Formats: sequence, C-alpha cells, structure tokens
Amino acid sequence: MNKNEKFVITINRELGSGGRTVGRKLAERLGVEFYDKAVVKGLQEKYHLTVEEIERLKGRSQGWWADFKRQLRIGPGLSSKYYIPQVGSEPEPIETDDVFKGETTILNGIVADESCVVAGRSGFYVFRNHPNHLSILILASMPHRVKRVMREQNMTEDEAIKTIEKVDKMRENYVKKYTGSSRYDTRNYHLIITMDEIDEDDAVDIIIDYINRMSR
Repeated sequence: MNKNEKFVITINRELGSGGRTVGRKLAERLGVEFYDKAVVKGLQEKYHLTVEEIERLKGRSQGWWADFKRQLRIGPGLSSKYYIPQVGSEPEPIETDDVFKGETTILNGIVADESCVVAGRSGFYVFRNHPNHLSILILASMPHRVKRVMREQNMTEDEAIKTIEKVDKMRENYVKKYTGSSRYDTRNYHLIITMDEIDEDDAVDIIIDYINRMSR
C-alpha cells in the first residue's frame, strides 16, 4: 500500500480484541476518516440513503459521494459524528441483500473520493480489487477477549463468553453468506495482529511501520 496515494485500509476483528479501537486510532494517526457499520448506518438514517436514492445519486455523477458531501456541507470529522460506543451485545447482523448492497455502495463511493480506514466484516472482500488496499485482521485469545468484554460491557464472565460465541457465529455466517469465504482465511489479509501482549497504540505502531515499509 502506498500512503502517498488514495488508499483504503480495512480491519476485520474479533469482538473483544480491541480491533475497532485500533481502527479508530489508526485513522486519527493517518489523518483520515474512520468508517464502520455504525457510521454507515448513521449516514443512511440521517440522509435517507436508501438503495434507490444511492442509485439515483450514482446515475447523476461518477463522483456522486463527493458531490453529495459538497451539497450537504459534510466536512472532516464525519465519522466522529456517528461514533456509537459499543454497549451491551452487538446489533443484529444485516439480514437483507438490499441493505448490504446499500452499505457496500456507500463505502465504495467514500473510497472513490477519499482515503479512509474501514472496520467491517466484509471489507477485505468489498475492496479486494482496490489498487491501493491494505487488509488487516485483529485477533486475541479467548481469555483476553472475555476480560475486555466483561470490563467494557459490564458483563459477567458467563455473559461475556456467550456474547462472544454468538457474535463469532453471527460474523462468520455473515462473511460466508456475502463473500463465500471464512473471515479466518489468512489469504484474505496482508497483516494479522494478535493483541494479547500489546495494546491498541502498539498495534497502530505496528501497522504504521508496515505501511512505511511498503511505501519505500
């Protein structure tokens, strides 16, 4: 990946690994926006971006996202407006092809217009043909994940384990449905980081170092 050209970094992560925080901090370090399901859902709801509306905007201009931002005076810091802390169990998965198509189209429009970091279950697939794409997987051991979920979501150990198992199954089914691959297939990623012995800032440092080496 060349950081001096328009790029997209996608982060797949396990619940309780800290991957979402890594993505947000990485975007801050790189000076670009951070997008995940909560941000895209917020955009859809605030600006009524149905599949039909997105298709209409696309039909007007190849650079529909840039035009859309200009019309609504959307500037830097967009993702922070829609930051939703993860409290309790994660939301239900996308259940319809239309919603998946809408979210994918929004993300493709964003990436065509700007560099960004995207956290999502199928980012590695959505941007697999992007010419300047870095795909990352953030993992952690079950004990590490359980402790984090207990702490951040105020759960008992049993509740945390059940939540992690439920979300793991949900995400794996989602990825298989829309990509035909497993989210644990290492061939989908350029860089895989295990969080057990490091914190989020360490992970960001590793990613930045990797990008700098690639950009030489």
